[in-house]
Amino acid sequence: MTLQIKKLGANIGAQLDGITLSGDLDQATVAAINDALLAHKVIFFREQHHLDDDGQLAFARRLGTPTIAHPTVTSRGHQILPIDSNYDKANSWHTDVTFVDRIPKASLLRAVTLPEYGGTTTWASTEAAYDQLPEPLRVLAENLWGVHTNVYDYVSAYGPASGTAEDAVPDTVSEYRKEFESAYYETEHPVVRVHPETGRRALLLGHFVKRFAGLSAGESAALFALLQARVTKLENTVRWSWQAGDLAIWDNRATQHYAVADYDDQYRRLSRVTLAGDIPVGVDGSHSRVVAGDASHYSEVVAAGIPTLSVVP
Repeated sequence: MTLQIKKLGANIGAQLDGITLSGDLDQATVAAINDALLAHKVIFFREQHHLDDDGQLAFARRLGTPTIAHPTVTSRGHQILPIDSNYDKANSWHTDVTFVDRIPKASLLRAVTLPEYGGTTTWASTEAAYDQLPEPLRVLAENLWGVHTNVYDYVSAYGPASGTAEDAVPDTVSEYRKEFESAYYETEHPVVRVHPETGRRALLLGHFVKRFAGLSAGESAALFALLQARVTKLENTVRWSWQAGDLAIWDNRATQHYAVADYDDQYRRLSRVTLAGDIPVGVDGSHSRVVAGDASHYSEVVAAGIPTLSVVP
């Protein structure tokens, strides 16, 4: 197999062709895929119709150590989390699971059931956002700590912006959110983290940020809006239109993403496998700090890089 890489944007995104994904890929090919992930932040594969949940998980193990499906949502799968529109549409900008100390390395998302229209996903480069900061903002960001929790404004997706009253949130969504918040997590992360594999700096924000340490709610909201707007600048994003057989992998240490809920009440389902990561480090060498919650059941803390052998946990 000859891996072909087609860049999709100046700051983020590439499509990789000429490869059939599996748990049997040789080490050189796996390393090339990981290199492409580090370079392009999110990579896409078409025509992977042969993959099922087991095949997706086997391939994921070549790139890292799978976590359990989720720290709190444990009722719908052990290592594979169904991204199911009946429960949650994730239509706000976020980096996955930042409310724990051990932020995942990456996620692999595979199309299962797609709507006839809509349902795209957009990713943003938090590295490009940091690189583009003017010096005064850069100094400020490097000295900020974000307080991340798994309790945030779920209602916004169903409130005035979508024309749906709060009390009209579907029962399935309410049940999912109760499970999501069934155990409380709070972690302080540096707003600027150093990538453990590339050494590059990235902004660590997204919708799990409750406030900035040492600042008032009003000050936090103003600063969050200012910095978050840098992340989601269109030039720093790539938008993917899903097709059957697609698989996407994103570097969760250098991106945010947003699932666009523009497919009405059609059904949409994808399968996600998440890879364990490290504890973020700020520019001064300080590590993220746990305030509440123990995530040791969710994943190991894993050193940067890819495993040399495929070992089933």
